[in-house]
Amino acid sequence: MPAIFKGLFLILMMTVFWLTPVTAQNNGDYQSHPGDSSHSEEGFDAGKFVIEHVLDAYDWHIASFGDKHFSIPLPVILYSKSPELHGGKKLHVFMSSKFHHGHDDYKGFRISHSEEFNGKIVELDEQGHEIGRPLDFSITKAIAGALVSVIVLFSLLFTAVRAAKHSRGKAPSGVQNFIEPVIVFIRDEIAKPSIGEKNYKKFMAPLLTLFFFILLNNLLGLIPIFPFGANVTGNIAVTLVLALFTFFVTNINGNKHYWKEIFNPDVPIWLKLPIPLMPLLEVTGMITKPFVLMVRLFANMLAGHLIVTVFLSLIFIFSNLMGPAAGYGVSPVSILFSVFIMLLDVLVSFIQAYVFTLLSAIYFGMATADHH
Repeated sequence: MPAIFKGLFLILMMTVFWLTPVTAQNNGDYQSHPGDSSHSEEGFDAGKFVIEHVLDAYDWHIASFGDKHFSIPLPVILYSKSPELHGGKKLHVFMSSKFHHGHDDYKGFRISHSEEFNGKIVELDEQGHEIGRPLDFSITKAIAGALVSVIVLFSLLFTAVRAAKHSRGKAPSGVQNFIEPVIVFIRDEIAKPSIGEKNYKKFMAPLLTLFFFILLNNLLGLIPIFPFGANVTGNIAVTLVLALFTFFVTNINGNKHYWKEIFNPDVPIWLKLPIPLMPLLEVTGMITKPFVLMVRLFANMLAGHLIVTVFLSLIFIFSNLMGPAAGYGVSPVSILFSVFIMLLDVLVSFIQAYVFTLLSAIYFGMATADHH
């Protein structure tokens, strides 16, 4: 139910922003980040502000004070498709600070502001015209955030393992007291009922990996302080990889009965010949299952970040429409609602990690179930 309300509110607010763009001057000079080519007279654009703060970026924006932007540059790794434009050099590695917030070219590359490649690095010809995208292996904000979460996760797990070794026969405490009940819950309430007593052990590692990675990234994304705050699970590329992980684990471990039910199900022959109707439906189901996993996690986590940004944008919108006093007046309401949504997102973070893990376990169980 909370996800439904969030979705409806998100659609309403974004529709208002897109149909009625609102701008406000910020001391006569405003420059959005990242990679905004707007000039100072364009001012604050609510729709652009909301969207850009949930998109991926080539640097990690920390704060802005007037026209001063403070950010952490990230490595840019490009493989040129036109090495003749770069003296035969194909691989290019440099820091994103070389782009100066997306306004300058560097070594024949640029962060594009075109409609087709907006926000992406493009390759330039000798006249400075965009000729397409190179192969981009850059460490973006989403990737950096994922790496931070991996470091935090390994630290927590290794700490729990050391505590478990030193406190055998004793009641768990500290980090172990948090990690151990979660592992037992996933084993007894997700893996065993969904996969069965016979096969559940071989799937505990992927299930625990999915649950802890998703949960930690969901929660760290709600902390608006560097090195946290990256919207990792609100990035569809990340949720795609997680969904593909479930897809490959499911199909690699599928038994003979699983594949028989896909390509030769026990249905009337006219549903299989001359048109393989049921096999086509089963193969489609193989694809739609991970697709649903990908979209559900992405949409729920993205919606939370968008709604918080929408509420904060209301301060500048009211300030523009009715003066600074209105902006100050609405700010307590906007902040309170933002805090409420973030607290709701804490609950959603646990729910989404649980749902993704549960559905993955069900798919694993379907792939390894014995024929009855």
